[in-house]
Amino acid sequence: MLEAKNIYLSYDDNKYIIKKGNFSIKPKEFIFIGGNSGSGKSTLLKSFYGEIPLKHGSLKIDGVEVFGIKGKKLRVLRKDIGVIFQDYKLVNEYTIEENIMIPLKINGYSNEISKDQANKLLSHVKLSHRAGYYPNELSGGEQQRVAVARALAHNPKIIIADEPTGNLDDYSAEVVWNLLKGANEQLGITIVVVTHRVPKNLGIKFRQLSLEDGMIYEVS
Repeated sequence: MLEAKNIYLSYDDNKYIIKKGNFSIKPKEFIFIGGNSGSGKSTLLKSFYGEIPLKHGSLKIDGVEVFGIKGKKLRVLRKDIGVIFQDYKLVNEYTIEENIMIPLKINGYSNEISKDQANKLLSHVKLSHRAGYYPNELSGGEQQRVAVARALAHNPKIIIADEPTGNLDDYSAEVVWNLLKGANEQLGITIVVVTHRVPKNLGIKFRQLSLEDGMIYEVS
């Protein structure tokens, strides 16, 4: 699913945030990525969907080389990827139903199909009763459940989540973890999560990677 060989990432050519990065993630795995603040965790995730270009090395997602990717090829790659952010990144001018429809409309689905899929996902995340609400009318936990639904909307092969429970209370965090667990177990979606706190008793097999001094290590 994801294969990194000797990757280098940086915002400044004089200082690499990630260097000599080597790791692999198999289809249907659940992966946690940890490390201290500023270690490059979010930067690494952004490279997965082409937000930050690689300086050197090879990164393949589902067999597609990410190094140097742009234009139509990048858009095609992103069809296989769902992204969840710590600060939700919902569009405040859209209802939560319309927010979930966004990736479907981008990928060319009709309004009718997009609306139907959004309503199914709202039911899945137990927010059907708030379909016509706007993001700022919801709690943080509810907004993140919408963000999970949006990430699932276009049936991605991999979901990338950057501190998805960092702003949530314990109850809301547990709901989000269970949604991601279900996506992995029931739908076979590969899950990659950056977090400072791996949940206890997740009840699912997972692997851990850690970033330290620009290097990526497997946590045994």
